Amino acid sequence: MDFEDSPDDAAFRTEVRDWLRAHAAPRPSGGGPRQLLTDAYSAEEAAHVAASRRWQRTRYDGGWAGITWPKEHGGRGGTLTQERIFDEEEAAFDVPTTIFSQAIGMVGPTLIRYGTDAQKTRFLEPILRGDLVFCQLFSEPEAGSDLASLTTRAVRDGDEFVVNGQKVWTSNAHYSDWGMLLARTDPGEPRHAGITYFLVDMNTPGIEARPLRQITGTAHFNEVFLTDVRVPAANIVGTLHGGWGPTMTTLTNERSAIAGAGKAELAQLLELARRCGRADDPAVRQRLARLHTNIELMKLTVWRGQTAQDHGRPLGPESSIGKLAMSRHVSMIGDTSMAIASAAGMVADDPDTSAWVWAFLDQWALKIGGGTDEMQRNTIAERVLGLPKEPRITR
Repeated sequence: MDFEDSPDDAAFRTEVRDWLRAHAAPRPSGGGPRQLLTDAYSAEEAAHVAASRRWQRTRYDGGWAGITWPKEHGGRGGTLTQERIFDEEEAAFDVPTTIFSQAIGMVGPTLIRYGTDAQKTRFLEPILRGDLVFCQLFSEPEAGSDLASLTTRAVRDGDEFVVNGQKVWTSNAHYSDWGMLLARTDPGEPRHAGITYFLVDMNTPGIEARPLRQITGTAHFNEVFLTDVRVPAANIVGTLHGGWGPTMTTLTNERSAIAGAGKAELAQLLELARRCGRADDPAVRQRLARLHTNIELMKLTVWRGQTAQDHGRPLGPESSIGKLAMSRHVSMIGDTSMAIASAAGMVADDPDTSAWVWAFLDQWALKIGGGTDEMQRNTIAERVLGLPKEPRITR
């Protein structure tokens, strides 16, 4: 592929940059990586959610929401390359960009492929407008990496299903409007069969989200308890007992989204090294050089996948490569920042290093979210490299 922007892509980048300059403030230089909020249900969190909804609506009104979505569903009908260009340019501006990643990057593509006409009409444009925040009710206390062993049950009662079970590691569940829910609807079928994919209103009686305090001090994850929750049969995505196909579409898109990378952290780490008087330290310079090399390798890997998709080839296990690479990249950022900060990295409220302490501690969340590193390695080994499958007690 050509690594330079084509004339059309260059014109698109200029259009994006001009629009962003007219509608958003540049991201302040210095500091550290963007942090998640510090407390669930806090005024700060509520303000962030409101600001995120406003920015998503601004993007929608400007024609920049759902760049790759079909025009008939409110999108721009553009390419993955255009979406990447927008993300690269947006990263330079001080705008909230995270809370709609599940709705736009995961629910939307799944509904476009598997949803009914009524579901597409009900959800797609409201998602792009910023009206609906989604969470992912997939993982359970005993069904994380082995998602097909989930035990949450959905029993049919007329035109509804009654759901009972527990989910965990559910990002943003405590302020989400809707959730993607996997439940077992035919316990007589083995593992992947007998699972159904539902959309569930998070305000339905019987749903309780309990934020989980993490090592960073934030409460980004939740455990969610479902007790006699009634979900209309019309909210099934795909077919009854046939939820594994939509699930794989959702997970593939999740891993692909996680794989995206930028250079903002490298520039900030360089500034941190200068502030700490470590910019000329050979060990620090070597770490920064490795980080730069890793960023470039990740960028090329993502571009290769996007080019394949732009030419009509579906993204498969390659998404696991990108997700694992991003997990390792985040770890490298956290470890490098602490190596630069040295003793100051032990102080959580130091204004020069607090954001980096948070980044160092938060790296373990990405090793779990979107599929653990261990699971991604198995997927790459078995489905990409063709190595013998790992023995499993279910086989």
